[in-house]
Amino acid sequence: MSVLRDLTKRASARPAHIVMSEGDDPRIVAGAIAAVNARTARITLIGTQDDVSAQLVAAGMPNHPNIQIEDPIISPLTADFADAFYELRKHKGMTPEVAETQVTNPLIFAALMVRLGHADGTVGGAVATTGDTVRAALQVIGKAKDAPLVSSFFLMALPENHPSGRDAMIFGDCGLVIEPTSEELAAIAVASASSCQQLLGVEPQVALLSFSTMGSARHAAVTKVSEAAALLKADHPDLKADGELQFDAAFVPAVAASKAKKSSVAGHANVMIFPNLDAGNIGYKIAQRIGGAEAIGPVLQGLAKPANDLSRGCVAEDVTNMIAVTALQAQANG
Repeated sequence: MSVLRDLTKRASARPAHIVMSEGDDPRIVAGAIAAVNARTARITLIGTQDDVSAQLVAAGMPNHPNIQIEDPIISPLTADFADAFYELRKHKGMTPEVAETQVTNPLIFAALMVRLGHADGTVGGAVATTGDTVRAALQVIGKAKDAPLVSSFFLMALPENHPSGRDAMIFGDCGLVIEPTSEELAAIAVASASSCQQLLGVEPQVALLSFSTMGSARHAAVTKVSEAAALLKADHPDLKADGELQFDAAFVPAVAASKAKKSSVAGHANVMIFPNLDAGNIGYKIAQRIGGAEAIGPVLQGLAKPANDLSRGCVAEDVTNMIAVTALQAQANG
């Protein structure tokens, strides 16, 4: 898909250092090798030295100058990481002894590498649950100072020559915030628009989705979305955003001409904001499984530094794509 080739090309212009918390998983190793071969990133694989080395040998890449291994049990970084983790979490009752144990958790160790400047971003979740992966990122890396909340999106790469004329879209939030308020929906929309600009390099056009278009139905769920749209227009008047819109009105120009004639976004939206996690999760999976889109994510937004989650059903190609996305986030993060 052309959008994925573009991501790789842009990431390779300034390769980032990405740490993979599940370095002994064969999918992670294969995806990491593909990423370094494409020059999108330098990679650190977290895991026991013997297990990770065995996976690299099995993959035919026993040595590569841009792949290194960090074993938290024996790493020279671990002692300093334990001190830093204790200082970070002592207000939550952390003790030095517990910190020494917890920093050997690969998710925590990888997040500390990012927080303390040893890496630019981290990727996990091929084995660990989303809850564990996101928790480590929140506890260690933390929310960006200017972000109202941490949310997620999926980058949906559409099949080439898609009849809509689009290459890709942003779907948010499909992986993290279960039942956002109007204020949270507006914040997710702003973050997702920024992610669209950052990753796709196009002007975001944001649709806040509902089962109603411009007052065609009345319900508390519709009111929540229309209130979010009003907040967006008041606080971010330069952002092209509208709602509430049904998906067909947001996506199809002919339907938009019938249902939402006065909307400048309807029919052309490239950022779809779902009203809750039920709708978002179902929506991206339908687009993926029936529509043939490739779903990259969930990509986290609103963190101080990049940390992203893989699906436990991922394949090596998904890992490579997520590394490219994380590298681009790191570039934007400076």
